Amino acid sequence: MTGPDGSGSAHDDRFRFARALFAFLVLPGISAFLVPLLLAPDHPDPRPVHWVGALMIAIGTAILLWCVKEFYVLGKGTLAPWSPPRNLVMTGLYRWSRNPMYVGVSLIVFGWAIWFMSRGLLIYAVALAIAFHLRVVLGEEPWLARTHGEAWVKYRQSVPRWFGFRVQ
Repeated sequence: MTGPDGSGSAHDDRFRFARALFAFLVLPGISAFLVPLLLAPDHPDPRPVHWVGALMIAIGTAILLWCVKEFYVLGKGTLAPWSPPRNLVMTGLYRWSRNPMYVGVSLIVFGWAIWFMSRGLLIYAVALAIAFHLRVVLGEEPWLARTHGEAWVKYRQSVPRWFGFRVQ
């Protein structure tokens, strides 16, 4: 019996969805929402600039959810390293950035820093962005090259690592 996409049983599809939901809650859920809220002061900054942070959080969350959907539907996997997409995802936001999910999470965390006008959250956001860059360069890109070969090489040559920045 195959699932709606012909990929396997309906049970397999439900299990894959559960893994995707778990990965979403654990990985960006902790780094983009739980940790910032634990580090945040008691109240957002009352100045109007804090609404810029709220907008950044909303846009980052939309980016993140879009990417999770792309990984699940087209990649046939999750954002988790223990259950990565089987297919190289090159659609949606992945047409403009090889790492829009990390951009989205970073935008969320920088948004929290602005919302609360918190130096501690700003330091966390910068550290997280550096960690994402190192993870991409040292871990994910070599894995993608081994896993997807020539398709990865062509994709890497045509799409920047980060939005608007062509750094190879």
